[in-house]
Amino acid sequence: MRALVVTSLFFMAGVTVASGWPQPKRGGYFKLGQNAIISDAFYSPSGDITTIRTNSLFTTSLYGEYGLTDRLTAQVYVPFFVSSTLAEVRFRQSGRVEPSERLDAVGDTDVGFKYGLVVNKPLVLTASVVLGLPLGETSGGASGILQTGDGEFNQLLRVDVSHSFYPRPFYASAYMGINNRTRGFSDEARWGAEVGYTSSRFMAIVKVNVVESFFNGNENVASNGVFSNNTEYVSPTLEWAYRVNETMGITLSAGYAFSGRNILASPNYGVGLFYKLVPPRK
Repeated sequence: MRALVVTSLFFMAGVTVASGWPQPKRGGYFKLGQNAIISDAFYSPSGDITTIRTNSLFTTSLYGEYGLTDRLTAQVYVPFFVSSTLAEVRFRQSGRVEPSERLDAVGDTDVGFKYGLVVNKPLVLTASVVLGLPLGETSGGASGILQTGDGEFNQLLRVDVSHSFYPRPFYASAYMGINNRTRGFSDEARWGAEVGYTSSRFMAIVKVNVVESFFNGNENVASNGVFSNNTEYVSPTLEWAYRVNETMGITLSAGYAFSGRNILASPNYGVGLFYKLVPPRK
């Protein structure tokens, strides 16, 4: 029975980043992901939706978790190919054409560690620190406004609490965090929750993520709709995962910010292939 519990929780922790379970020692989870957002709408600083020139962002990434010990997990997120575009615009009356623009580059990378404060219990408590490395481009395209990163170094401190309802196939998790941002960007409060259903091969998750700005940054920091200052949103996300065999599977996700400030107002879709590294038997 314990083996079934461990397998179930391991599947949970791997498929969804927000879950608080650390990876077991020498075990891990790795995902190749593709996300896409195409938007002609934008949440203004007042929270109203306005029409903008169509902006697209396609991100190909690698995410990984590896258990250094049964309590300490290393995490990394590398968006190794980000394509940011502005669509062509044709003006009917004048006939003038603004050509499309495109920037392809690496994106900002996250490196972090998660530590299990309370583990091997129905209620699990973890603490994490995540460092955001500004490896992306902050200016590109003919207009110079395309970006694949915001150019600032941030440090996120986060606490997760998670609970398994085993033997029922459900779990719940919640988190709170503070994100310190540099170069004049405002700091942020981040929090959210998720509930999930899991079986031996299938998993369904409902998440809600919230970002609130402290508005304590420099008002002159530029915002372009993708990597903006003073971004706020409330975003529910649906995620599905199917395990093809004991180590590999696929994920699908769809999310949307139903309220926000300084953020694109369109759905974000994702697909991924994951690999679960099973720790050697003791």
